[in-house]
Amino acid sequence: MKKYLLFVKFEHTLFSLPVVAAGAVMGAYGIPDAYTALLILTAAVGARTAAMAINRIIDAPADAKNPRTKNRELPAGEISRIGAYAVLFVGLAVYFASAYAICPLVFYLSPIPVAVFAVYPYLKRITPLCHLGVGLALALAPVGGWLAVRCSLEDMFAPLMLGIFTLLWVAGFDIIYSTQDEDFDKANELHSAAVSLGSDGALKMSAALHAGSVAPLAILQIREFGGNVFSLAVLVAVCALLIAENRKTSNIDLAFFRLNTVAGALVLVFVLCGIYFA
Repeated sequence: MKKYLLFVKFEHTLFSLPVVAAGAVMGAYGIPDAYTALLILTAAVGARTAAMAINRIIDAPADAKNPRTKNRELPAGEISRIGAYAVLFVGLAVYFASAYAICPLVFYLSPIPVAVFAVYPYLKRITPLCHLGVGLALALAPVGGWLAVRCSLEDMFAPLMLGIFTLLWVAGFDIIYSTQDEDFDKANELHSAAVSLGSDGALKMSAALHAGSVAPLAILQIREFGGNVFSLAVLVAVCALLIAENRKTSNIDLAFFRLNTVAGALVLVFVLCGIYFA
């Protein structure tokens, strides 16, 4: 079980769950009922598991050649390819079953994220903008949370703002993470911002994306929460955290995982404060 949890990096669910929850809370303008919340949770975990399995399966040949990733469960042989596909199909089954139980609209739209999950691992083979593919995959999370509550495509300004934030935020921290593989990617004709711009240029691009990610949250603050000082204070904290992340890029574990886990949680707190302290 530990090997399979490591295979899908289950702890990275901490990036997506808060923004899914933020979308759901905005959709309900409060806390969703327990049944809906449970279905959102199982759908999110199923989708995240499937996405990671797809990524690991597609990238297994490259991972086997990369000194940093050759000890991952699939290239190292700790998990068989059949086992990897089993994880994928279980994740998809949980995701689609949850989407079906939520409402017909969510079920009809549910293949869209899976298509994004299947395409974005290939982007690194063709474009240095591949980081936006990862960002798009997670940007669908708050939109999905909103749709699970509303079951409607009307009045989607708030989830779109959360989605744009997530797109830019995730693409930015994925660039930071990718700088570890600059030399390997160059040698194997893979594309990334680090290969195209060099590590220094890529980190500047990451900082620009993170700076841009604040704009949709600021718009949400102005349009939805007005002069709410509590949500404004949390928004300032998000800005400070993103600045700290871009100053600590030499420490990948801190910049990529720890600070971003807190950033995702703060976005949820931002929305909760905006609603409950209005």
